[in-house]
Amino acid sequence: MLHDALLLLPDFILIVLGLLLMRFTALNRSVWDGVERLVYFVLFPALLFSTTSRGHASLGDTRDFVIAGAAMLLIGIGLSYLAFWSRKADRRCVASGVQTAFRFNSYIALAVADRVGGPPAVSLVAVLIAVGVPLCNVAAVWALARHAQSNVWRELLRNPLLIATVAGLTVHSLGLSLPEPIVPALDRLGHASIALGLMTVGAGLQWRGLHRELPVGLWFLSIRHLLLPLSAMALAWAFALPPLQALVLVLFAAMPTASSAYVLAARMGGDGPYVAGLVSLSTVLGAFSIPVFLAVMQH
Repeated sequence: MLHDALLLLPDFILIVLGLLLMRFTALNRSVWDGVERLVYFVLFPALLFSTTSRGHASLGDTRDFVIAGAAMLLIGIGLSYLAFWSRKADRRCVASGVQTAFRFNSYIALAVADRVGGPPAVSLVAVLIAVGVPLCNVAAVWALARHAQSNVWRELLRNPLLIATVAGLTVHSLGLSLPEPIVPALDRLGHASIALGLMTVGAGLQWRGLHRELPVGLWFLSIRHLLLPLSAMALAWAFALPPLQALVLVLFAAMPTASSAYVLAARMGGDGPYVAGLVSLSTVLGAFSIPVFLAVMQH
């Protein structure tokens, strides 16, 4: 397990570096907001399009993988919604924090996939992102406000990660190939996206608000870092997934929650500071859950 933790250490060093630069240098919040937009709208879409368009994975040969991934996320959504049955918990905190149980950090997922499985693993993660982005966003928005579903569909149609993945899979399914000068340019953008994406995760860490409804928050994070990976392992076994697909599915299930969960909660009138605290704690927990489940799957 120590070897697995050391394998992922460079990625978490970049997260810590982002935190230190944010706290102790002139690179303040406004700088990192711009970096995050660059990563989200340009660099990560380039990486997703590049890996999916070159045929490392296609929907045709990953049908069971896609079904297992969707089932895993639906399990997380169902378990997290149980918190609404708690009469003592603050409803605003529950509605805001429920998304942290099933949403995923694409930045860390792609970085880990690249480290443990190279381009084929990155392409598999891209497929899961294509499935998970609409599913998780609809579930998150529905929890915050049912009447906002029309807005979430409009947001999904403009989501750059989803658009890039679907475009890449389309190019691959049609048997098209990218012009040679474009390929190295996309590769360079993709490599930059992983480092900068991880640093933005660290720059966004904050703990205020975490004390509110901590028991409910711990339930959400138990789903995210324990119950979802265990569900993924069971689904990988049930579908008899190939080793790489099984590994990617379980690691994807063990990822920290999405950094953008805070943005969604704040924009829709939820408890933003509470969600920011859960996101930060989830990022720390991911430093332990990912190596543990990587060790389990590789030994």
